[in-house]
Amino acid sequence: MEEGDFYLSEEGYKVFTKQYHLKRGYCCESGCRHCPYGYDKKTNSKR
Repeated sequence: MEEGDFYLSEEGYKVFTKQYHLKRGYCCESGCRHCPYGYDKKTNSKR
């Protein structure tokens, strides 16, 4: 991982950025906060 791929939340969890998700190249369908693929965990669908 490189600088800018994630930051730590107030609770201490790693939060992956849009930059990281785009480099990975696919949606993991976990409902990530910065998902550039439009996945909605509530409806289990992509926009």
